[in-house]
Amino acid sequence: METKTIAQIQSEGYTALVDALGPEDAIRFIRSYDSGSGDYTKERKKYLRKKTVKQVGKEILELQKSL
Repeated sequence: METKTIAQIQSEGYTALVDALGPEDAIRFIRSYDSGSGDYTKERKKYLRKKTVKQVGKEILELQKSL
């Protein structure tokens, strides 16, 4: 199996979006994404440094219950 380039993946993705949503909604969908800011890796290490996966999972479940 041949590895696709990023350009190929983007082109196929845009085509799939347009086919599924139509041109106008595909553009609206793409525009809805924000690249954000900051450094996720540094922030993750800072906040999750001493937590296990099990602890993080438990916190997520507790948060979901409170919503």
